[in-house]
Amino acid sequence: MLNIYYYNCCGIDVHKKMLVATIAKTDDHKVTTYQTKQFSTLTKDIKHLKQWLIDNDCKDVCMESTGKYWIPIFNILEDTCHVVITHPKYVRAIPGKKTDKKDSIWIADIFKHGLVNPSFMPPLEIRQLRDLMRYRFKLLNCRTSEKNRFQNSLTMSNIMISNVVTDTFGKTAQSILKKMLSKNDNLTLEEISPLLRKNLKATPQEILESVEGNLTDEQNAKMEVCLDHYDYINQCVEKLEEAILPLVANYQNEINLLLTIPGVQDVSAIYILSEIGSNMNVFVDDKHLCSWAGLTPQNNESAGKKKSVRISRAGVYIKPLLVQCANCAIKDKNCEYFKLRYEAIKKRRGHKRAIIAIARMLLTCAYHMLSKNEPFNIELYKQYTESNFKSKHTKLNINNAIKFLEQQGYKVS
Repeated sequence: MLNIYYYNCCGIDVHKKMLVATIAKTDDHKVTTYQTKQFSTLTKDIKHLKQWLIDNDCKDVCMESTGKYWIPIFNILEDTCHVVITHPKYVRAIPGKKTDKKDSIWIADIFKHGLVNPSFMPPLEIRQLRDLMRYRFKLLNCRTSEKNRFQNSLTMSNIMISNVVTDTFGKTAQSILKKMLSKNDNLTLEEISPLLRKNLKATPQEILESVEGNLTDEQNAKMEVCLDHYDYINQCVEKLEEAILPLVANYQNEINLLLTIPGVQDVSAIYILSEIGSNMNVFVDDKHLCSWAGLTPQNNESAGKKKSVRISRAGVYIKPLLVQCANCAIKDKNCEYFKLRYEAIKKRRGHKRAIIAIARMLLTCAYHMLSKNEPFNIELYKQYTESNFKSKHTKLNINNAIKFLEQQGYKVS
């Protein structure tokens, strides 16, 4: 018989317009009685749900993470109840015998026996920071798309300013291009010269020749829209960053710790903190955190054969960020440990698996640093790097000596 962990709990089946809640009460004889009620998802009705739970002395609630519909319910119940959010795949009922009422009873039953795998739910401040940082990430993707569209229009119009300047969206290039779009005609050397910086490598004549193209009215209109949208997105990002800074102020110590990791910069540290939080006690160990972030192979084995060792699809936000940090870490000259590990794995497994391995190492470092409240200790990695180089050079010297003796006619066993 399964053990009962929650003698008075509630299972909620959440939908867009309504939700069904079932309270499961178990007496001393382990007989369970059920009370089921249906509520709308309006704030007034969710407060009625909260009062119904209080009246029945029910403080343990479980519901599946259906889209974004669970968030307002969680926010209202959070202060009075212990709310467990779980992935729908862990509470899915048997197909063919599903109704909203049966689903809520099923959720209450498996939660009562402690069979629900809870999802990671950080505190309110971290959730708010996470929401803003994810939106900032989306805006940066939109900005990159506009830059690509603008560059495509320049290429189609045979305006090759990207060949003579480092950045098409730099100050000099943008001032020249905006002047060209407003004039809607070929520029002259006298118009370009005041816009050029002193340390620009290209000559004014080369700049002038690069902007002489075949600019049509249609492409002109498209590029003006792209630039306006690009500037507007930059304004939106600045507003978001103003809202992010007050939330970050309370976690300055954790951010300073993360900044000591090779490859992690200011924005990356804030992003990592918004995803994993500051309290590492919610994760069993560093392996559990890496699995949550989608950086470990899946367990898919049958009859003693491994069907797949691919990493999971989890961590859709934090995984790409850690891969970017890993690419920076292997180029860090102050700590060459990650570069050595990357090159060793790359020889056997290729670039993609090697960079995922480095990303996992960085996340493991972050876990232990936040757990112990200690910065990244680069000296430990320097000792390993030096010993690795010494053993490598020693091996090379021995091989050279053996080769020399064999050339002299000696037999070396």
